[in-house]
Amino acid sequence: MCGVVPDGVIPGLYGYEAGQSGVGDIFAWFVENAVPPEYHDAAKAAGKNLHEYLEHESAKQKPGEHGLIALDWWNGNRSTLVDADLTGLLVGATLATRAPDIYRALIESTAYGTRVIIEAFQERGIPVKELVAAGGLPDKNALLRQIYADVTGRTLRLAGSSQAPALGSAMHAAVAAGIYPDINAAAEKMGKLKEEVVTPIPENKAVYDQLFADYKTLYDYFGRGTNNVMKRLKAIKRAARAEE
Repeated sequence: MCGVVPDGVIPGLYGYEAGQSGVGDIFAWFVENAVPPEYHDAAKAAGKNLHEYLEHESAKQKPGEHGLIALDWWNGNRSTLVDADLTGLLVGATLATRAPDIYRALIESTAYGTRVIIEAFQERGIPVKELVAAGGLPDKNALLRQIYADVTGRTLRLAGSSQAPALGSAMHAAVAAGIYPDINAAAEKMGKLKEEVVTPIPENKAVYDQLFADYKTLYDYFGRGTNNVMKRLKAIKRAARAEE
């Protein structure tokens, strides 16, 4: 975890901080740089944006069907390795691999990264019983919600507002203005969850448990110094650019 703050969120409780260096930015990179033109055309014909179309196509697959696994390090790793020099990795690609396969594998990789963080909390005596997702990405992507529930083995709820940070600021402002006596009272009145509850699908979780074991092998091999090829490649790139 990246930080522990007593009374940092709710008085009398500890706030524990961790995070991932990239999630939505990884999907955006793929869509903007690596999707063949025919998918753009198909998305337009279906009346969808490219993210929506790839989600729709990816959702047709069973877990593990694409034969891929990725490390979600396109922007380094924040938790638990704290290393900005790590880079993305895709394993299992063949001539038959298609754009929806990679899109789904990237979503899964970020879910595996979340599970690593959850397990780090659990190992240090901090139970994580349920996930509450906030922000635009989980609101828009039903496949992502289900994958996160399946990979982590936990129910997932959605924040009632797609602008959760702004709502949190409004709660504190309401307390400062004297509308509510404390943040607990403000949250009770202003903070809501959507009715949808995403539960893990047991057969999906069983497959993802197998894939997560391989993810952890790659995570430790490339992230903990056994093989520093990612950093060597970055060093070679910097040297080449310095000569320009």
